[in-house]
Amino acid sequence: MQDLTGQLAWITGAGTGIGESGAIKLAEAGCKVVLSGRRVEPLESVRATIERAGGEAIVEPLDVSDNAAVLAVVDRITERFGRIDIGVFSAGINVKDRNWPVVTAELWDRVIGIDLDGAFYCCSAVLPIMRKQGGGLVINVSSMAAKGVGALTGPAYTAAKHALNAMTASLLLEERNNGIRATAVCPGEVATPILDQRPVPVSAEDKARMLQSEDLGEIIRFIAQQPPHVTLNEVLVTPTWNRFAAG
Repeated sequence: MQDLTGQLAWITGAGTGIGESGAIKLAEAGCKVVLSGRRVEPLESVRATIERAGGEAIVEPLDVSDNAAVLAVVDRITERFGRIDIGVFSAGINVKDRNWPVVTAELWDRVIGIDLDGAFYCCSAVLPIMRKQGGGLVINVSSMAAKGVGALTGPAYTAAKHALNAMTASLLLEERNNGIRATAVCPGEVATPILDQRPVPVSAEDKARMLQSEDLGEIIRFIAQQPPHVTLNEVLVTPTWNRFAAG
């Protein structure tokens, strides 16, 4: 396993859920971490958690759907640290009115703008730095919604995650000989705040049996700790208990 001590990791969607857990686990592994997300308060809370444990973190608020803002954050990161070794792009949303009878063009654009466009902007922004430094790792947090089609997630989220997996595979194909690796992490149901946007509320009992954010944080750390000659193209992870299979 690779020692991550001193590597610079930039995490989007870092204020809650998978991004938060990934940031904490990478900091525990020795990374300096940059925390980005739309809301400052949860980012500062994550920063405080990391610093109490002896880690190093800074906050860079960001709406990933704004390409100019993404580029500005990357400029500030490289000016301060000189490199970006790991990008964990976890920012993602869904909406309650998500299915065909109710989804609107505005809601479609909101989901695609963050879940797909935002990931592209972040990948595109870090690639020149990673090429220059001779390597790097991109981890795009996708979904099992990328591996099939179902009504649960709605057309916008489903389309965004299918495209995100294809984009991640394309990035790896074109950049791997520059030492740049790319992984799409595709979890099934995870008990994160995004569940609050479900049209049908999820019970506390069901949430307890789902994947937890900490599970995904551990997986993100595991991916990052692989040696530079190893790439995990896709990681599929699901809760053992499946509430749909159980009827």
